[in-house]
Amino acid sequence: MTWLVTGAGGMLARDLLLRLAERGEAAVGVDRAAMDVTDEDAVRAVFDDHRPSVVVNCAAWTAVDAAESAEGDALRVNGEGPRHLAVLAAKHGARLLHLSTDYVFAGDAAAPYREGDRPAPRTAYGRTKLAGEQAVLDLMPGDGYVVRTAWLYGAGGPNFVRTMIRLERERDTVDVVGDQYGQPTWTADLAEKLVALGTGGAPAGIYHGTSAGAASWYDLAREVFRLLGADPGRVRRVGTSAVPRPAPRPAYSVLGHGGWAAAGDEPIRDWRQALAAAFPALRNSS
Repeated sequence: MTWLVTGAGGMLARDLLLRLAERGEAAVGVDRAAMDVTDEDAVRAVFDDHRPSVVVNCAAWTAVDAAESAEGDALRVNGEGPRHLAVLAAKHGARLLHLSTDYVFAGDAAAPYREGDRPAPRTAYGRTKLAGEQAVLDLMPGDGYVVRTAWLYGAGGPNFVRTMIRLERERDTVDVVGDQYGQPTWTADLAEKLVALGTGGAPAGIYHGTSAGAASWYDLAREVFRLLGADPGRVRRVGTSAVPRPAPRPAYSVLGHGGWAAAGDEPIRDWRQALAAAFPALRNSS
């Protein structure tokens, strides 16, 4: 069994490749220079060279605000790229795990979004990611997996948690948005679930790869300060209107985890437990 992991320079891909190495799995990581997912010929060449059994697509346009003025460019990466991967994965008989996002939903729910709820993206980023989901599910109904995630953090790249660790050292107080709710998710935990999907017997379809529970950015920042031994009162709550952005942010994009239960598996643990486990490495890397 050979794994092919795209977007190999990113935070999630790094943790996934590390986990695969620990398990003794054969894995190849490719970054954009090695394989541009928007170039079908480049994708075909890599598939022909490595003949993967499992493909994990971590490559993505993730600049949410920039996508508002460059939706066509974002679509090439987030929509056409997954389509190329799906075509080649189907040809080679490989399983494809495609990473997506909570932004495919409107973000105005009052209860966690279920895997089968109808998407209604409000941003260019969300629209392009939904296009990628649809390509994978349409072209690979038996071997295509869409894993929606959100609020990722890890030791291998820039993220909100590492920023808060740094700001605690640099500032007396930090203003953080308190009216946007989601699920902080450790990349190492998500990597573990991806390995399970790639090697197990879970049916193809949509899974929500986020931590259990829910938090606002304000809640998450206060928990970071607490773990640092700092006063959480130094984190001050502000509203979304205090931080205007070109792309609207979801007010509530908490994801439900019924897909794991249906597949006979457990969802990712509570976000507070995960953050505590991840914190030593995060602190050392910040």
